[in-house]
Amino acid sequence: MKKRRNPQSASFGSEYSLSKEDLLEIAYGLENSKVNFIWPIRFQKGEDLELEEALPKGFFNRVKVFKGCPPQSKILDLSSIGRFVNHCGWSSVMESMKYGVPIIAMPMHIDQPINSRLVEDVGVAVEFVRDSNGKLHREEVAAIISQVVLDNDGELVRQKGKGYEEIEEVGKALC
Repeated sequence: MKKRRNPQSASFGSEYSLSKEDLLEIAYGLENSKVNFIWPIRFQKGEDLELEEALPKGFFNRVKVFKGCPPQSKILDLSSIGRFVNHCGWSSVMESMKYGVPIIAMPMHIDQPINSRLVEDVGVAVEFVRDSNGKLHREEVAAIISQVVLDNDGELVRQKGKGYEEIEEVGKALC
């Protein structure tokens, strides 16, 4: 049974595709966290997969699935979005902060680990911990999402995020 909490958003960017293994661990972790979530899933270019094939067996029977999804900024602009599980690409970080949505960071590569540490140090994010081989585990995914969603510090993180709205304007001016 899902807890009555604001839905969480999960997105891992447009330039990086999750491995099949990470996709499954995240899917099970999101489901096992027992929170509602919005998760636009992208596949690598040229990969001819249907969602039903990529996700755990029976996943579609246990969660609500919509095909297609609005832009990330429209999702984050919804006042009902509680947290944003993401890869910490710079645009995702800026959008999270603009809309005051706390981040559950799952950096993948390039600048994302640095961005993740930055937003964690600023106090608007919590980062997933991977095992010594860099792998995600569904139990850890579920545990951190549940912990952060149920944590009362979420509102403080949301307020901090909104306080950094001017950073987006500076970022736009520089880019």
